Amino acid sequence: MSGNKDTITGVVCGVLAGSLWGLVFLAPELVREFGALELTAGRYLFYGLFSALLIAPIWRRVVAQLGRREWLALGWLAFAGNILYYVLLANAVRMGGIAMTSLVIGFLPVAVTIVGSRDKGAVPLRRLAPSLALCAIGALCIGWQALSWSASASIVQQSIGLLCAIGALVSWTCYAVGNSRWLMRLDHVSAHEWNLLTGVMTCVQALLLVPAVLVFSKGHHDVAAWTKLAGVAAGVALLASMLGNALWNRMSRLLPLTLVGQMILFETLFALIYGFIWEQRLPTTLETVAFVLVVLSVLSCLAAHLDVEDRREVVRLGEGGPKPATPDLTSGIE
Repeated sequence: MSGNKDTITGVVCGVLAGSLWGLVFLAPELVREFGALELTAGRYLFYGLFSALLIAPIWRRVVAQLGRREWLALGWLAFAGNILYYVLLANAVRMGGIAMTSLVIGFLPVAVTIVGSRDKGAVPLRRLAPSLALCAIGALCIGWQALSWSASASIVQQSIGLLCAIGALVSWTCYAVGNSRWLMRLDHVSAHEWNLLTGVMTCVQALLLVPAVLVFSKGHHDVAAWTKLAGVAAGVALLASMLGNALWNRMSRLLPLTLVGQMILFETLFALIYGFIWEQRLPTTLETVAFVLVVLSVLSCLAAHLDVEDRREVVRLGEGGPKPATPDLTSGIE
């Protein structure tokens, strides 16, 4: 049952990645005096720096195995999954709040799973329907909660935040699907090396943000404020981008795309937990219901994949496995 073992290992990696990625929802709240551009540029400059230091000893060997298509893929994956996604996410958190943003992002599994169901050998969509329904209902509960506009934010501001969250949803769906498929076909590059290459490419793109940061930066900040931004950016880069992405890439090589989509839910779950801790409050009834539905969605999807894997293992054993031994009827006869 090596298939089930790989599935369980992949799920564990997905849970750990989600616990680290959930921290990015708190970062904008920790440095509210800075905008999304400053935080994005800082995070990915540090991500690139850490990646460059780690890949430097093996740079020539790794680069020699990459062609033009791989570099183009790295470019758009770095942009869609990092730069564009985080700019939209940070703005969504600032304008719409952590809860609303994390719940909109909660629709990611639905989008990714539907795309993944078209892959060869994927679990049929009808078997995943209960999981997708639970996920969608959970996300709707969160969205309904977000429609209760707070007195501290205008409808226009909340609406812009919602649009940014939807944009982040689309951007990361493209990244999740593309990254998973590239990892499946790149057998000569490890998941860790691919993560480091993505970090270097993201850093190059982040450098292009520096002029925009200088032009659009609001107000003047003292040394303490810039030091705080650097600390938060470095922490997010190390925990979410380096460790979180490494775990995610490892998971993407072990799980089918239909289950990869469900693993994104753990980012939402941990983001909600961190948000409640930060806001020092308990979840509302709708948020609690959404939380339970999301957990049931993941468990339902995992059960469907394990069941299909067990069926395939039985078929493999029946077709080419060892034949049952024929009893020796003469045994014991002298």
